[in-house]
Amino acid sequence: MNMSYKEAISIVIPVYNGENSIANLVTDLIDRLSISYSLEIVLVNDCSPDNSEAVCLSIFEKHKSIVKFLSLSKNVGEHNAVMAGLNQVTGNFTVIMDDDFQNPVMEVVKLIEFAIVSKHDVIYTYYDKKEHSFFRNLGSRFNDKVATILLKKPKDLYLSSFKIMNKFLVKEIIKYDLPFPYIDGLILRTTNSIGKLEVRHDKRINGASNYTLKKLVSLWMNMFTNFSILPLRFSMIVGFVFSLFGFGYGLFAVIEKLFNPHLPIGYTALIVLVSVFSGIQLMALGMVGEYLGRMFMSQNKKPQYSIRKLYTI
Repeated sequence: MNMSYKEAISIVIPVYNGENSIANLVTDLIDRLSISYSLEIVLVNDCSPDNSEAVCLSIFEKHKSIVKFLSLSKNVGEHNAVMAGLNQVTGNFTVIMDDDFQNPVMEVVKLIEFAIVSKHDVIYTYYDKKEHSFFRNLGSRFNDKVATILLKKPKDLYLSSFKIMNKFLVKEIIKYDLPFPYIDGLILRTTNSIGKLEVRHDKRINGASNYTLKKLVSLWMNMFTNFSILPLRFSMIVGFVFSLFGFGYGLFAVIEKLFNPHLPIGYTALIVLVSVFSGIQLMALGMVGEYLGRMFMSQNKKPQYSIRKLYTI
């Protein structure tokens, strides 16, 4: 690398329950990267209930020339918090990573070096062995399958939260100003220039994963309703199939009655059919309602995030 020129690198870290890890992580990043690169670290406190706010503020006070700190006024989730950070970055490349130390700093160096020479718009990482919990891994596998169907994701691509993007892609992503961003959906709809790199994944040092079932469901709904109309098409197909089934069953009942006039009316079959068709109708209406509700909130200008305090120089 030509030491007369330092590549501008930004790192966005959403912080939630990270009071025990974020200070050491930032220190290690600065020690490893600031010599070779023009480094910028953007910390986004997603209204964390622990002492992350004070810890992040002390980090900013110590490294004002490198660190920016955004304090959000309300918990908005990882993807919205990342969007807040992306709107503040200035680097030619931007790394997105978690605050839990499961992505070693040496792997960040490896990712940056690979991105500079590869010329891809985005580099996703993948792991030979993931040190997440069984529930988190199960959710990731489900998310991967759904993204392959809904977002036309390449089957061999793992949508890791640890990735790097170039300035072009960041500028395109932050054009999206609606309330429900899904970073990977925005990436996949913007570019086909996607690379991947195997990295090491360590065990979580402090606490447990912040991904709860509620957050995973919210993430999946963002994918379903914001970046694909396939669920609506699916509900239409299911409704059509069950309508054919109902028509066929009705025709069968008429023919059976003609051949056997004394046949009693099937009360059980009637209840089953009503229950099935009512359930299908409610499911379809609920899906339509979800789309309409999100359109309503978008039209009402629900913000992606609200920054209470911004610390920068």
